[in-house]
Amino acid sequence: MRPSLYYSLGFLTLGGFIAGVVFWGAFNTAMELTNTEAFCTGCHEMHDNTYAELKSTIHYSNRSGFHAKCSDCHVPHNWTNKIARKMQASKEVWAKIFGTVNTREKFQAKRLELAEHEWARFKANDSLECRNCHSFEYMDFTRQSPRAQAAHQRFLETGEKTCIDCHKGIAHQLPDITKAELDAPKQTASKP
Repeated sequence: MRPSLYYSLGFLTLGGFIAGVVFWGAFNTAMELTNTEAFCTGCHEMHDNTYAELKSTIHYSNRSGFHAKCSDCHVPHNWTNKIARKMQASKEVWAKIFGTVNTREKFQAKRLELAEHEWARFKANDSLECRNCHSFEYMDFTRQSPRAQAAHQRFLETGEKTCIDCHKGIAHQLPDITKAELDAPKQTASKP
């Protein structure tokens, strides 16, 4: 082989490596920017609805000084699950583009559907996002009410339930679940 061919392959390999590093850095930076509170609350749909509700909860302001951002509860922390969640969240971009929840009235009309989707996601991943900050192993049961102690020890230790089963509405207002309760008998009756 001629020396120029070696140099060409070397430059091509080095260039490909550098381009890959730059792409990965840009991709990861963009991914992290979409996890910021400023990004999440940048559209009025989130700022005026769910973010406004979050401000009155213990997840926003509390005695320990920890402030949970939207991504702390709605985006898994490990990379693989984070990518999967970001792909799911791309539907939310379509909702923004098409104005699905661009008014308070539209948001309220879709609130139950949106909440049920999030509750199902939390249930399916065993409340992974909750467990990123709250660990059963480190709970101080002596600082909990007797009812909470019993529930945590019974349901979390056995895996019978997960966080979201009991803590719906912990950071946002609960939707009107009477519609869901009315639909539930119809769904169970239609199952074979």
